[in-house]
Amino acid sequence: MALDGCGVFCKYILVVFNIIFAVVGLAFFGLGLWLRFSYNTRGIFEIEQLNSSAFVIGVTVLIVLGAVMLIVVTFGDYGACNEKRCALQVFSILLAFLATGEIIVGVLAYTQRDEVGLRIAEFYTSMYTLYAASGDPAIAVTLTFIHNALHCCGVTGVKLIEIVKDTCPKPDGILEHLAMPNCPLTIAQVFDSRAPLVMGIFMGTGALLITALICSIILRSKIRQSVSSPQYIILAQSTPALAGPQPSQHEFVSTSYPVQDPVIFTPLTMANIPVAQT
Repeated sequence: MALDGCGVFCKYILVVFNIIFAVVGLAFFGLGLWLRFSYNTRGIFEIEQLNSSAFVIGVTVLIVLGAVMLIVVTFGDYGACNEKRCALQVFSILLAFLATGEIIVGVLAYTQRDEVGLRIAEFYTSMYTLYAASGDPAIAVTLTFIHNALHCCGVTGVKLIEIVKDTCPKPDGILEHLAMPNCPLTIAQVFDSRAPLVMGIFMGTGALLITALICSIILRSKIRQSVSSPQYIILAQSTPALAGPQPSQHEFVSTSYPVQDPVIFTPLTMANIPVAQT
């Protein structure tokens, strides 16, 4: 099926979007499965009292979100590459739900920033406790990243008694050799101050999903138009002429044979028959 310039542009936009979406979805899904079934972390899910903790909720959200993103990518790639309207329609519906969810989460994260900050601090505390109990190197890398990004150290901030002091950043001054900002309080304060930025990120992601949704609708419309429009066959080269000129129909009709003189037959009688003389 032939698409015009707008249809081809939307098709390539959807292909690039789905590639990026697939990479992010695989990262979320893989990270969630690793945290769920890792030897050092799966014990948390077996404790009934921790089923409502921020760590368990966060891991579950990662797995579900990654799976949904991969399902969306499957319909999007199949519909865009093969120009299937039914797959694009399902893709559009899923994108509409995701875009709506992104916008709602962004608004809630801004309006409930105090509660969200406390939940994130609780998630950090769960990671901290897990590392203190198991010493998992992967969790140590995560804590090191958080400590360096926020310039904090553990749940106490006192490096002399801090269990995770090996993952803490270098002190900036003399006083920080004794005590640094503790991470749960720093996380809550940073999220409260960065709540507008977080909402902007969610809104931007929602706008990106809406752009992909518009491209999907346009591509589906162009595919429908190309299917319903009549198809013409254009001959690039004319049929070669015959070796000799052929007479036209008029020449065949007007062709006649020469008219001969009519033959007159006379009646045969006895008087006309010669009689031989003896």
